[in-house]
Amino acid sequence: MELPRHLHNKVKLAISGAANTDKCGEASLELTRELGKEIAASGAILITGATSGIPLWASRGAKEAGGMVIGLSPAINEKEHVEIYKLPLDYTDFIIYTGEGYPGRDILLTRMADAIFIGCGRIGTFHEFTVAFEEGKPIGILKGEYMTDELMEEIIKQSGRAADDPYVVYDENPKKLLEKIMEIIKKTKMVD
Repeated sequence: MELPRHLHNKVKLAISGAANTDKCGEASLELTRELGKEIAASGAILITGATSGIPLWASRGAKEAGGMVIGLSPAINEKEHVEIYKLPLDYTDFIIYTGEGYPGRDILLTRMADAIFIGCGRIGTFHEFTVAFEEGKPIGILKGEYMTDELMEEIIKQSGRAADDPYVVYDENPKKLLEKIMEIIKKTKMVD
């Protein structure tokens, strides 16, 4: 069996969203699960914040479709991850324990990814969005029956940057959103 020379050129896609989904609605969970499945089917690696809620549903979808999931934990080790942060270990192939808390973990998550998807979210999601936006990362915003997508549009409008930023795309269909992001990645990612 011939071993691959390297795997660094595999597309790595992060998903950001609320750990507590009380205000997201059941439909947002299924949308995110479908996005996870689509990411896995594309051959990309899913990266999450190794948390519950939206990221966990994306991870579940990716694993159901046979994909690989890497989690970045805010904790320093597995014990702290589970006992202090109260975070799950489910649906993740590999967890990197950053020891950076939530803000540091958010920055590492966005920098590790070739693009980031935004689902229904709260303050941590907005942090990951603003880091990715400021750094010019491709961003796919999953539209749904929650206000996150509308608030993101308003932030972009008020940011002083073009409201039609070509690296920020929107769609309510996970497959179409992934296709839009993959088109952007083809233009920005290094290849062999």
